[in-house]
Amino acid sequence: MSLPSPAPTIRPARPEDVPAVVAMVHELAAYERAPEQCHLTEEQLDAALFGPSPALYGHVAVDPAGTPVGFALWFLNFSTWAGVHGIYLEDLYVRPAARGTGAGRALLATLAAICVERGYRRLDWSMLAWNPAARFYAAIGAGQLEEWVSYRLTGPALHDLAAQATAAPAHPSA
Repeated sequence: MSLPSPAPTIRPARPEDVPAVVAMVHELAAYERAPEQCHLTEEQLDAALFGPSPALYGHVAVDPAGTPVGFALWFLNFSTWAGVHGIYLEDLYVRPAARGTGAGRALLATLAAICVERGYRRLDWSMLAWNPAARFYAAIGAGQLEEWVSYRLTGPALHDLAAQATAAPAHPSA
């Protein structure tokens, strides 16, 4: 009989974690059946997390040896209705060998604690409809927002709309 794996430790991401987090982002892209769409580099993530004005934050789950086995990358959003910030969880991933150790729950609990400490009212994320993690999210009390539909503007459509902004007349000055 094998002993259960010890629970991972959750801590803020450090510069030395960047290679492992980038590797896990690529693993997540493969899991989500879109590895060809993932282009994240170590340089990009390092700049986003540790540059002069970071707008991205990260936490890692590390095993007893200190090896990252999961991560959460997140940023602040803002609710105009509530008048306060919240956290938008961009990605949450736990390596298959570390699943069932509590790493995912601990990462989410850490973000929830940040929300509570700072007076944020919500923790938001999206996931693919087929992802079996839906059962896990429901078990921790997360509700699916069925009335809200996500949209994304990318590629040529993004550039086309941006071109309309530069062609529009400037706002009159006050």
